Amino acid sequence: MQSCLEYLEAVPWVGEEEEEKVVSSVLRLQSEGIGVTPVLKRVSSDISKPHKDTFSHILELVLKSNEERGRREMKSVVLKLLRENNCLPSSSGSVDSYNETIYGSCRSCLDSILILFKQAAEPEFSSNSTDCREPVVKQMVLEADNLSWMLEILTDRQAADEFAVMWASQQELASLHTKLPIVSRHHVSCVTAKLFVGIGKGELLPSKDTRNLLLQTWLQPLINDYSWLQHGSRSFDRKVVEEGIGRTILTLPLEEQQSILLSWLGSFLKSGDNCPNLQRAFEVWWRRTFVRPYAGSGNTRPLDHVTTPKVTEQ
Repeated sequence: MQSCLEYLEAVPWVGEEEEEKVVSSVLRLQSEGIGVTPVLKRVSSDISKPHKDTFSHILELVLKSNEERGRREMKSVVLKLLRENNCLPSSSGSVDSYNETIYGSCRSCLDSILILFKQAAEPEFSSNSTDCREPVVKQMVLEADNLSWMLEILTDRQAADEFAVMWASQQELASLHTKLPIVSRHHVSCVTAKLFVGIGKGELLPSKDTRNLLLQTWLQPLINDYSWLQHGSRSFDRKVVEEGIGRTILTLPLEEQQSILLSWLGSFLKSGDNCPNLQRAFEVWWRRTFVRPYAGSGNTRPLDHVTTPKVTEQ
């Protein structure tokens, strides 16, 4: 028996199925009073360090990595493993602590990116040497990518509503946005686009005030970067983003829909393909306003013989 246990302690266990068989067999021996601790140490620890601390350390390592390939692969691995954790009934108690850790990192990234934007917006920054500018721009890209990744994690965990509140309140960051070259700033617009997509799919359910503030603060910066996003970002899906923006707008009260869509119309008529195509949302707003207004809109009546323009597929 002892030789078998020593063998199990030394030999690799190949695959989850084999591991489960070994552990279940060893646990049966333990219940009979046989010493199996050396074997079980492979799957259990005596260290009392909370899982939250370990997760926080892993998250920090990924967020601070500058090595593109390793960073990309570990982002995918962590996201996959967190998804597996979400499916376990026993994980419910750790959900809040994990989310708290992620939000702490989000706030740190936001603080960092605001400092970097302020630095890059200084008049003398553009006259600095490339060696001085490049580290700042690279760090901006890194922090924006970190925010985008953590938003994906939080959305997957159905915990991203607070992220929408945080992002909508970044008026200072949005005001600095226009002062930076588009090549430096457009990664921030990827975060905005991802939020609109999530809201449009019902994966985030922020309040009406947050949705409105998000559009007021970040839609124009997104429009300003739209041409670059289409041609400079491989992961950017124009059709999905436009659908998300349109659906987000249409969740607002009718008067706010009108204000945002008429502002968009001015931009679209000037920029065409370099602006999000929100014709579908515009049509819905038009019909709600003119064709079939609902009870309570006393000052509005349907237009006679209104023909709405046909939307071409994008």
